Amino acid sequence: MIDVCLLGTGGMMPLPNRFLTSLLVRYNGKCVLIDCGEATQIAMKKKGHSAKPIDVICFTHYHADHISGLPGMLLTMGNAERTEPLLMVGPKGLEKVVKSLRVIAPELPFEIQYKELTEDESSFTIDGMPEFTITAFKVNHNITCYGYSMSLRRQGKFNVESAEANGIERKYWNSLQKGETVVSEDGRTFTPDMVLGEERKGLKLTYSTDSRPTDSIVRNAKGSDLFICEGMYGEADKITKAKEYKHMTFYEAARMARDAGVKELWLTHYSPSLVNPMEFMPETKKIFPNTIAAKDGRSLELKFTDL
Repeated sequence: MIDVCLLGTGGMMPLPNRFLTSLLVRYNGKCVLIDCGEATQIAMKKKGHSAKPIDVICFTHYHADHISGLPGMLLTMGNAERTEPLLMVGPKGLEKVVKSLRVIAPELPFEIQYKELTEDESSFTIDGMPEFTITAFKVNHNITCYGYSMSLRRQGKFNVESAEANGIERKYWNSLQKGETVVSEDGRTFTPDMVLGEERKGLKLTYSTDSRPTDSIVRNAKGSDLFICEGMYGEADKITKAKEYKHMTFYEAARMARDAGVKELWLTHYSPSLVNPMEFMPETKKIFPNTIAAKDGRSLELKFTDL
């Protein structure tokens, strides 16, 4: 199960009734935050979440509405007596940008580790969670910008008959079920494939903002259980402006969701001038029926569909 919370849905600037777009993802005791614009920590508190347990912060790019809330977030973590290292992930130049912002947050009781993205696409895992993969993929904005997909692999069912037929004692079953290779006391080696069936369907979440429609988004969102995508403009006549500033409309996001075969689309990163996103949903749903004009704090538990 993956817990997903879209903390805010705004673009450019926070508004009294709309925080800036950022995403909080939790799985198996680990916590990933994507983007940290101004007031992100307030949006977290409003949903009852603490900044202290965040393990990873991923940045799409370095425009202010996606990173300007970082110094305050770091100070809040420090004041909560956090001591564990914090991993930051983002486009090339990440360490330089963060250190510049930290002029106003110079002393922290924890280490910051950096992973700078230089390739068009790359994948990594979080320590202790080899089954949970984060893939960063370059999109098409007016500065270097990345989207992120998170995939949770699910192993096959444990086959008791196979375990007994191979003479594997019960005390080794739990380790094998976790995907670990074990060596018995008498020197025999047992591997997970000896007792596990075919890998079952896992879970997938894709997040992309600040981009024109591009093949890399469709490819990486393919088959996602949830696709969270920028819908900067709902007005059809804003297409020229969307192209100029390299953003996208509701309808373009819906077409990508349709082409990627996702289960559900949440629109986010609305223009400050977009007062009522729901006004444009009838036409958007004609393209992709399972589209939701997300509001701040929208949450969902992604669960396995079969046992």
